[in-house]
Amino acid sequence: MLWPLDRSLAAGAPWPEAGPHLEGLMWTLGGQQTTMAEKKGRTGSAGRFGARYGRVSRRRVAEIESEMNEDHACPNCGEDRVDRQGTGIWQCGYCDYTFTGGSYTPETPGGKTVRRSIRAALSEDEE
Repeated sequence: MLWPLDRSLAAGAPWPEAGPHLEGLMWTLGGQQTTMAEKKGRTGSAGRFGARYGRVSRRRVAEIESEMNEDHACPNCGEDRVDRQGTGIWQCGYCDYTFTGGSYTPETPGGKTVRRSIRAALSEDEE
């Protein structure tokens, strides 16, 4: 049942008591304890999307962004200070070495394969 606003409520009279059927739905104003859901704090970087785009897509975005923001080793000096400057452009904060890589990681799986095959070919030539 909805309580109609009347002159007694507008004049500062207390609200009518909520029955047992409204116990879980009502919350009080004025800094007192509420019965609404508590936040868990698990949204991560994809929390900005709210309830849109689906759970799997939001999870993928969160995984990609967390991997992108991790510490990456510089291929030149070896320090863990590589930051993303733009799409596929990475720069070491220690030695200022700038190089290209993947959009979200400094080294893509395809790049690792190419590097491995070049090393194997060079080692065959030396033998």
